[in-house]
Amino acid sequence: MAQAKVNTVSISNAVSNSEKVQLVKVQEAQIGQRLDNFLIRRLKGVPKSRIYSLIRRGEVRVNKKRCKVERKLEVGDIVRIPPYTGAARPEIGKPSPVLQEYLLNAILYEDEDLLVIDKPAGFAVHGGSGIRLGLIEALRQCKAEWAELELAHRLDRATSGCLVIAKKAPFLKHIQQQLKERTVKKKYLALVHGTWPASLIQVEAALKKQALGENERIVRVDEMGKPSLTRFSVKQRFEGATLVEAMPETGRTHQIRVHCQHAGHAIVGDPKYTGKASSKDLSLVKNLCLHAWKIEFSKPNSPTMIKVQAEPDNHLQSMLSKLAKIQ
Repeated sequence: MAQAKVNTVSISNAVSNSEKVQLVKVQEAQIGQRLDNFLIRRLKGVPKSRIYSLIRRGEVRVNKKRCKVERKLEVGDIVRIPPYTGAARPEIGKPSPVLQEYLLNAILYEDEDLLVIDKPAGFAVHGGSGIRLGLIEALRQCKAEWAELELAHRLDRATSGCLVIAKKAPFLKHIQQQLKERTVKKKYLALVHGTWPASLIQVEAALKKQALGENERIVRVDEMGKPSLTRFSVKQRFEGATLVEAMPETGRTHQIRVHCQHAGHAIVGDPKYTGKASSKDLSLVKNLCLHAWKIEFSKPNSPTMIKVQAEPDNHLQSMLSKLAKIQ
């Protein structure tokens, strides 16, 4: 049998299908990353069960030695990746120079471990389901040193505002642990239909996902779902609408949108979770009036909290300026 060819590559050049053995050198951004997670990111389209099998059989090696799936990687480690075949995937799109400039100007905070970007409404955070270019794929192509950026959390495609991006694995692990422990403070602004009662300061209702089709899902209040809690406060009242601040204690899919609907005050411009609108003019709004306003979190081994704020985008500001305020 002919000997398999060996191809030494950088992480950013790993491909989805390979007939060659690859030797991938671990970079600083991957410090502390588990071997299985490292491979899942690089072997796009390959089932997780197949990846775990490759590790257990010793076909994947680190520094020429067999390893367990939970092995933590270090700078300079050489990971052997055997020949593999993944599912066919659309080629990732390339961001135009105009888009790259826009994204660079949308950065709200940046240091050696992370960046926070003011995500525009209508831009999916990652590709898939017919989307060739998501925000994270675009950012990875803006700068060579950003090739290994990872999403720390997600925002709905239609939602604008603060989105945290990890540059290094230790920070990614740290903030994901904070999210799990609910110590990350997130505040959203939502323009909702009708008059939100001052006494309604929280909505606690379990949520469950339901598939509507191959690439579409909806979330419903269901006692068999996952526990979910959102706190609310009124910021400003208008004729036929209320601007509320929403503070999700849990991070379920579409949580704020469904909890607003459940409270009887769906978010303006939300076609998926809006029934009969209280205002004819507001019923014509097509853009979701939900904005990730503020976020607060810490970094590893630091007591200092990082606080970032994104002002409402032009769409929401324009909506608010047109509505008649109620004192």
